[in-house]
Amino acid sequence: MNNHVEIYDTTLRDGTQGEAVSFSKVDKIRIATCLDAFGVHYIEGGWPGSNPKDMAFFEEARKMTFKTAKIAAFGSTCRAKKPAEDDPNLIALLEAETPVTTIFGKSWLLHVLDVLRIRPDENLAIIKDSCRFLADHKKEVIYDAEHFFDGYKDNAEYAVQTLDHAVEGGAVTVVLCDTNGGSLPTEVSRITEAVRQQMPEHVKVGIHTHDDSGMGAANSVFAVEAGARHIQGTINGLGERCGNANLCTIIPTLELKMDYRTVPQAKVKLIKEVSEFVYDLANLSPNIRLPYVGAAAFAHKGGIHVNAMQKTAISYEHVPPKSVGNETRILISDLSGGSNILMKAAEHDIDLDSKSPEVREILKELKELESEGYEFEAAGASFELLMQKILKTHRPFFKLGGFRVIVEKRGHDSPCISEATIKVSVNDETEITAAEGDGPVNALDKALRKALNRFYPEIADVKLRDYKVRIVDGETGTAAKTRVLIESTDGGKCWGTVGVSENIIEASWQALVDSVEHKLYTSKD
Repeated sequence: MNNHVEIYDTTLRDGTQGEAVSFSKVDKIRIATCLDAFGVHYIEGGWPGSNPKDMAFFEEARKMTFKTAKIAAFGSTCRAKKPAEDDPNLIALLEAETPVTTIFGKSWLLHVLDVLRIRPDENLAIIKDSCRFLADHKKEVIYDAEHFFDGYKDNAEYAVQTLDHAVEGGAVTVVLCDTNGGSLPTEVSRITEAVRQQMPEHVKVGIHTHDDSGMGAANSVFAVEAGARHIQGTINGLGERCGNANLCTIIPTLELKMDYRTVPQAKVKLIKEVSEFVYDLANLSPNIRLPYVGAAAFAHKGGIHVNAMQKTAISYEHVPPKSVGNETRILISDLSGGSNILMKAAEHDIDLDSKSPEVREILKELKELESEGYEFEAAGASFELLMQKILKTHRPFFKLGGFRVIVEKRGHDSPCISEATIKVSVNDETEITAAEGDGPVNALDKALRKALNRFYPEIADVKLRDYKVRIVDGETGTAAKTRVLIESTDGGKCWGTVGVSENIIEASWQALVDSVEHKLYTSKD
């Protein structure tokens, strides 16, 4: 059995059609470099005839050397009643000077008759003519058969004829596209197998699916089982509407569960890193619930689950997290049991005996705090400090003498001015400082750092990465309790802290203090 499957990444073209997704030329070059290092076989850079940014990418890509990937330019077949040689779109594909050109054409008679409004035989002619034109210019031609599965279900004979004409024109790969994302795995499997049997042996059959029914990755995997050896998709499933097939799900599924070879095996464990890199350049918050690569993919919360995990990890993990660059996470909440506490303590190098009274005390305090509105799932640093306090190993690094926060607005059109004054003492030395900020919390954060900097210069590295506010009990209106979650970083690692109070400044202060103390504790170690 041929178990090699080509990976064709279209994040830079199809992925950018997703809502709120945009990449600059520099972003696209950086992503292409990352994908090449990861080991994909094709990188679709964009549609050179559609916008200057895509053409600028191709110009830059020509100066680069890619180790594993071929760069592909994307476009459409030529227009009816116009020779391929004179078609601006096809000429732009040649001007991109890529080794691979990918063009799409119509497979569904509905589109031929009602969208293009041409005769079926004219559509076949432009498919063949377009592929011939590109092949004659020594391009590797990949033909994307748009709406293929819908077209096949409507008129199988005609849909296959469109593929035949692409092959006759010089296409070496024909890709079956589920453009509307509405097909089911059983349909994709049956149709892909039928097409594979009708195509010449030298022609690769590929699959390109969308996720409108939540089946994008499943349809791609079923197509491979049915004979497809070329998969098109995007990192993190970015794409139009509900997105494209997610390569971050497909690649580990094929590699770890089905014995197919995609990227180099040693690179599979880098897929989480690739996922985060693309999210970062897209300026999107990662989807923590993505299979394999999401932060929650191997997160365990229920006490029964965690107890089983203590005994054998495979009881609740379908693959080893490290195989995809991820890690096991034990979540702490009011659903936790003693096993959660023990495993979480071990994460922080705190040695606890399962029968010790401290375990029950920590669990009791945790449940009480969560009932008050605290949430420790995303605030591991605060939970570590909580354990230290109960175990009597906590030593405060400073003592608060008091703080005052002023927010002033000096006119209808004037911006608000925020200022904080703080008094702290360290080893019987007192420091009083003031600072302005973009808002009251930012001003308080700056004032605290300014006051402590003389004693603990390492906190200068700490930056606030994220700040979230959540109303805990909305029934009380503006008097409701507020939960503040802060994510901090020192450039090397990130940590989360939490505070809860009816006063948003007090809740923010609690989270800020935990953030600073966590940094100081870890620096001391």
